[in-house]
Amino acid sequence: MKQLTRSHTPWQTILFCCLLSLFPTQADETSGELEVVARLDQAPGNITVTEDERILISLHQHYSPTLRVAEVIDGSRLVPFPNSEWNDQDRPDAERLDSVLGIQVDTERIVWMLDNGMRSGITPKLVGWDLKNDRLYKTIDLPEPVSLPNSFLNDLAVDRDSDHIYIADPTRGDQPALIVVDIAAGTARRVLESHVSVSPEQVDLVIGQQPALIRRPDGSTFRPRVGVNPIALDTDNEWLYFGPMHGTAMYRIRTADLRNVSLTAEDRGKAVAFFGNKPVSDGSSVNHAGEVYISDIGNHAIGVIQPNGDYVQLFHDPEILKWPDAFSFGPNDWCYTVANQLHLGPVLNAGEDSSKAPYKIIRFRQPEGGVTGR
Repeated sequence: MKQLTRSHTPWQTILFCCLLSLFPTQADETSGELEVVARLDQAPGNITVTEDERILISLHQHYSPTLRVAEVIDGSRLVPFPNSEWNDQDRPDAERLDSVLGIQVDTERIVWMLDNGMRSGITPKLVGWDLKNDRLYKTIDLPEPVSLPNSFLNDLAVDRDSDHIYIADPTRGDQPALIVVDIAAGTARRVLESHVSVSPEQVDLVIGQQPALIRRPDGSTFRPRVGVNPIALDTDNEWLYFGPMHGTAMYRIRTADLRNVSLTAEDRGKAVAFFGNKPVSDGSSVNHAGEVYISDIGNHAIGVIQPNGDYVQLFHDPEILKWPDAFSFGPNDWCYTVANQLHLGPVLNAGEDSSKAPYKIIRFRQPEGGVTGR
């Protein structure tokens, strides 16, 4: 699968198209490719890549995996992370991981794991693991009213400049919100609850003419509407970009406005700005050029929202990009993502599991670069 296009000024676009028509085989060699770097027998959730190219993933809870978090070794082997004890279901709640999706290594080499606690119905928490010293750094509980009984804490963005973490909670209902965590204080606040920027639109997710369907206990099905999901910081930690999974708009807000406890809910809502158009999407990341990479799950694609707000599809591959999910920049200008086939898994496929291993980890060259780990 080859890269389709990038943004150009008009004369560059014309020249590029002319060259492409004259030398089609050469264009394929120079346009960039998707590279499969791992084939797994369990479906990944989110991903983070360290400065020394360690690939760490959560295992997606929709598949009830035995592991919660793992390191990918030799392109196929999964080793429990941070160790087998933290993946042991029989340990006390405070000493184990229950159901992790969001995962991100920060600039201090702390791996933050967002445990939504949904497997066992336990209190959600953040677990920070110190890679330098291979030990627990911090655990931050996220009880009510920060999280709600219908919460689905999904993804996170870590800002060590201000020592804060921002969490997306689409919920399983009508109260989606962002959560702002003060790392040093170990406290958290729920903000922008039910604001338009975090709330789903009335759009379906359709993949290959098949809509995503959730089966109710009585056997009937419905088409889901999921709130805020993609969430990412720019490389200067000035702006947080986010939007509903089932939505066509990407928004942003200054992180200073999220941290400002003196702002009223109304004023904070007014601080949110529309950024650009997007497809139904799951994961995102921002490069040094201010471009927002985003998964285009309905089209088996990866795209980018340019600084002017325009959306451009970069890669399209129905065989490789079966539900591209989270992103992580790694060293040497690589950007990584996962393909976990969620639309074929039981939760979004009316109770039927049509997914098939191997599930893939993919990367592509990203010349502008980004912050490693996010």
